[in-house]
Amino acid sequence: MDRKQVEIFTDGGCRPNPGKGGWAAILRYGDRERELSGGEANTTNNRMELTAAVRALETLKRPCRVVIHTDSEYLKNGITAWLPQWKRNGWKRREGMLKNKDLWQRLDELTREHAIEWKWVKGHAGHPLNERCDELAAEAIARL
Repeated sequence: MDRKQVEIFTDGGCRPNPGKGGWAAILRYGDRERELSGGEANTTNNRMELTAAVRALETLKRPCRVVIHTDSEYLKNGITAWLPQWKRNGWKRREGMLKNKDLWQRLDELTREHAIEWKWVKGHAGHPLNERCDELAAEAIARL
């Protein structure tokens, strides 16, 4: 099956943390771009980072080859390194309850639908689409 290549850039944040939060994603397919964003009144930075990835992947209408760019080591390490152990342990960490379990489970479901490569980018380092996601997330917080 020939899958379309989609690039996704994500970001999330809170002011303060925990507090009002915003998330954003930019999806790029060929020469087209789509911006997504939203917010929650009482959340955490990590939930917003996860929400950005979940909402972006939920937007895709068919299985795709996806490259996701994130400045969140929590998101990237969680999905690429820690998730298999959490699943083996019944969605628990050695230290106890897994935070954001609902979002990790949804992300796990979504990643099975697509061929995904995860890339970490340094936040606030001048990457144009990462900076744009940061702006969109901040705007979502301001709207709350």
